[in-house]
Amino acid sequence: MLDLGFVSAILADSDLNGVLKFASENRFKCVEVMCWPTGNADARRYAGVTHIDVDNMDIDQVQSLVQQHGVSISGLGYYPNPLDPNPEQAAFYREHIKKIIRAAARLKRSDGSVPVVNTFIGRNSGLTIDDNLKLVAEHWPAIIREAEACNVKIGIENCPMWFTNDEWPGGKNLMTTPAIWDRVFELLPSPLLGLNYDPSHMIWQMMDEVKPIYDYRDRLHHVHLKDVKLYRDKLNRVGIMGNPLEYHSPKLPGLGDVRWRDFFAALTDVRYRGPICIEVEDKAYEGNSDDVHTAILTARNYLSQFLVL
Repeated sequence: MLDLGFVSAILADSDLNGVLKFASENRFKCVEVMCWPTGNADARRYAGVTHIDVDNMDIDQVQSLVQQHGVSISGLGYYPNPLDPNPEQAAFYREHIKKIIRAAARLKRSDGSVPVVNTFIGRNSGLTIDDNLKLVAEHWPAIIREAEACNVKIGIENCPMWFTNDEWPGGKNLMTTPAIWDRVFELLPSPLLGLNYDPSHMIWQMMDEVKPIYDYRDRLHHVHLKDVKLYRDKLNRVGIMGNPLEYHSPKLPGLGDVRWRDFFAALTDVRYRGPICIEVEDKAYEGNSDDVHTAILTARNYLSQFLVL
């Protein structure tokens, strides 16, 4: 029913063969594979990782590794800011998204489907929501046309991308709330555009993390499994207008405030059939490679109560 995997960014020191081997040996069915451009890496945590170089992709080699390890590619991931205030940088990001869409179209799975392309919609943090929606209407139709030509789904993660001072005040990703999702889907009505849904980002925005599964069941193209711990004592001091990391921290599934029992009940209620990928951003598990492996497997063990592995 649900294919459990993980996001390959956490195994930045491994190549694609190493990532798929680890997944196979530890009972994962899929992996979301990072596809950052090799010469334009982002310096932030978990960014800039390239496990498939779409500019030089050897399709036969990738498909051979997938068959060898028996692990599918759930999605191709690339999370820049396609609406960056620097127009040249933003244009580069958008063109690379198109390259990844074309690469995804070539990576057909055994059932004939192709991986989802997961990314951000982007945002100019210094502009209002209305002005950013104008940017969406200006720049995203070309990406959607590419997706439609290739018949590839795009999953937009609902992370605000506001964690550091340079991302203040609006963050670097507009797709943060159901109200904004609706407006974007009105501007870009293609059914190929949907969500790469991460419940943790709803928690620290003080929103229900389960209800969107019911409300956007037809837009769930991919799911991230990440938890978050909200520190009420810190929130009481800095308020919701503080830097978000002042009052919350990403955690492994089961170590935070996401209601996982209700979350999986909702996924089964709406008959979601697709990838669910662990995303590790828990700083408590960043000491060394053993810690990283422990993080992935600890998350798997917790989630196994809801799945057949």
